[in-house]
Amino acid sequence: MINVMIKNIIIGFSFGLLVSSCLDLSPKDQMSDSNMWETASDFKYFANNFYGWTRDFKKVTSDGPHSDERSDLFTGASVNVYSHGSNSIPTSDSWYTDNYKYIRRANLILQNAKNYSRDDINTYVGEAYFFRAYFHFDLVQLYGDVIKVDKVMDIDSPEMNQERNDRGEVIDFIIDDLNKAVELLSDEPEEDGRICKMVAYAFISRVALYEGTWQKFRDNTERGKALLDIAVKAADKVIASKKYELFKPESLGIYAYKYMFTLENVKSNPAGLTKKDNKEYIFYRRHDEILAPIGTNITAGYCANAVYLNRKLVNMYLTQNGLPIDKDPYAAGTNEKGFKGYATETSEFENRDNRMLNCMLQKGQKYWKNEDNQCRVTWDENEEGRLTCDVNKGTGYQNQKWCTERQVKSEYEGYDYPIIRYAEVLLNYAEAVYERDGEIKDADLDKSLNLVRLRVNPTMPKLSKALVDDNGLNMREEIRRERTIELVHEGFRLDDLKRWKTAEEEMPMDILGIKWEGTNFETSWTNASTIKRNDEGCLILEDGRSWSEKNYLYPLPSDQTQLNPKLGQNPGWE
Repeated sequence: MINVMIKNIIIGFSFGLLVSSCLDLSPKDQMSDSNMWETASDFKYFANNFYGWTRDFKKVTSDGPHSDERSDLFTGASVNVYSHGSNSIPTSDSWYTDNYKYIRRANLILQNAKNYSRDDINTYVGEAYFFRAYFHFDLVQLYGDVIKVDKVMDIDSPEMNQERNDRGEVIDFIIDDLNKAVELLSDEPEEDGRICKMVAYAFISRVALYEGTWQKFRDNTERGKALLDIAVKAADKVIASKKYELFKPESLGIYAYKYMFTLENVKSNPAGLTKKDNKEYIFYRRHDEILAPIGTNITAGYCANAVYLNRKLVNMYLTQNGLPIDKDPYAAGTNEKGFKGYATETSEFENRDNRMLNCMLQKGQKYWKNEDNQCRVTWDENEEGRLTCDVNKGTGYQNQKWCTERQVKSEYEGYDYPIIRYAEVLLNYAEAVYERDGEIKDADLDKSLNLVRLRVNPTMPKLSKALVDDNGLNMREEIRRERTIELVHEGFRLDDLKRWKTAEEEMPMDILGIKWEGTNFETSWTNASTIKRNDEGCLILEDGRSWSEKNYLYPLPSDQTQLNPKLGQNPGWE
C-alpha cells in the first residue's frame, strides 16, 4: 500500500514539473523509476492520464488553434486576431510544449513495456502508440515540420538541439504508430470510454485525409494519392466493422442532430434518451454533471447571440431540393421545396437543410436555456418556451448548437465532447475517394456521405453524379459543403481551409450578417441602419481581414527558437 502511495505521489509530482527546454522534459530519475512499472495496474494508471489531454469543449469551442472561431464562419463582439490575420509570434506557446510533454509520457510507457514480460499490458501499450501519434499529429497540423520523438529524451540528450523533421517523415511515423496501436487494442468499443482498434482506424482516416489533401493541393500529387488511399481503406475498415451508426432515433425525428450533442444520463431531450443510446461517438471526452462537468460556459456562452454566425455559413445550407440557394432561386416561385428568399426575418429558413433548424434559432422561436425560469420542465410537446428569440442583434443569426434545454448550473453540463464521431469517418471516406480518383460513384456516396446528408433530411435528394451534372454543380464543392455543415463548430473548418489551400480566398472575406436592405429587417431592426452594409444590403460585422501564405502554419514560439536555434522559424515568420 505504501509503495502504491509513493508511486502515485511521484507521478503526480512529476506531472507538475516544468523544465525550460523546447521539449519540456522532466528529470529522468523521476517518472521513469523502474519500480513504478511492476504491474499492469501501474501501466493503466499512467495511461489513464492521456484521456485528459485530448480535445475538449474548452480547447475547440472557445479560442483555440483548431477553433472555428478562428475560421471564416464566426466572429464576435471583439475581433479575433488569428481569424483577422493579424496574430504575431508568441513568446511562449503551451500548445507546442504540452504536446511534447505528453509525447514523452507516451514514450515512458513504451520504454518500460520492453522490460515487462507479460502481455496483460497490451491495451496500455496500444494506447501509448495511439496517443504518441495523436500528439505528433497536432504538432504537424499547427507547425508543419516538427521534431519527431520516438524515445524518452533527457535534458542532456543531443536530440534536444536537432533540426525539425520534415512533416512527411513525421506523418509516416504517425501512421506507423497507429497501425501498431491497431494490433494491440481491443476489437470491441470499451464501455469505460477507452479506445479500441476502430478508434485507431478512424484516426488514420483523419490523418491520411488531412495530409493527403495538403500534399495534393501543393502539387505533390503522387504523395497525396498514396495517403488518400490509406484514408479510404482506414475509413472503410470502420464502416465495414458495423460497430457504429449515426444517431437518428425516430423519436427525435428531424431534431436528432440537435439533441445528440446534449445527451446526458438525466433527461436532456424530449424522448428521454441517454448516452447509451448514442452509437455515433467513436472517441470522446467523457463528462458528467457531478464527477466531471464540462467546466466552461458552454450553454450560456453559445446560446442565441453569444456567438456571431457568418452569413456565409447560413448560405451554405441547401434547400430541400438538395440544391444550393443560388441554384434553386426563389424567383422561380414554383417549387414547394425551393428557396423562399430574404423578404421576411424567417423566409430564408423555409425549405432548407434541417441541420439549419438544429443549429440556429429563428426570430420569434421559443427556446430554452439552463437557467431558472428559462428551461424545460415537463418536456411535454406542448410546453411553451421560456424565451422568445429576438434576432435583432449581432449578425442577426443565432446559435443553439451545444446548448442544453434542461436546468443545470452553468459550466456543469455533463454531455460528452465528440473527438471523433462516425459522421466524420463517413465524410472522410467520401472526400478521400473523390480526391484519390477524381470522381466518386453513387454507391460510394450512398454508403457514406448520403447517410449523413439524409439523417435529418429524409426527403432530400441524395448527392449523386446526376444531381451534380443536371444542375451545374461541382462535386468537390458539394462534398466540402456537407463536411462544413455537418461538422460546424467542432474544430474542423480552419484546418480544412488550410489543407485545401483555399484559406487565402475564404479568410479575407468580410464577416456578414443578415440582408437588411429590402427586407422586413429595415422596419423591425431600425438600429441596424448605422451598421456598414455591402452592395447587396447585407450587414458587415467585420472587414479588413487578411490572410497571407505564412498563416497556413502557426509560428514557433520565440522562447523555443532561442533555446534551439536549429528549429528555425516557419516561412514568412522569420
